[in-house]
Amino acid sequence: MGRYKLFIKPSAVQEIEAIPSMRDRRRVVERLLKLAHNPRPPGCEKLSGQDKYRVRQGRYRIVHAIEDDNLLVSVVKVGHRKDVYA
Repeated sequence: MGRYKLFIKPSAVQEIEAIPSMRDRRRVVERLLKLAHNPRPPGCEKLSGQDKYRVRQGRYRIVHAIEDDNLLVSVVKVGHRKDVYA
């Protein structure tokens, strides 16, 4: 499997920066960087009715789309578990 390019939407960058705890923010960023090596890590689930996946990192969820033919992972949304799916 090749290395994927990681694209993070500007709105997702703002959502990451809005995470209050620096520790949680750092863990979310580390998890994001690992998506470039394995876009479907253990625990990754496909969202029903969408071509997007979600990965859990503590109380936060990372919603991303995967383009296997272009080797691209697009991070669409990052947020607290109670808010991210709304």
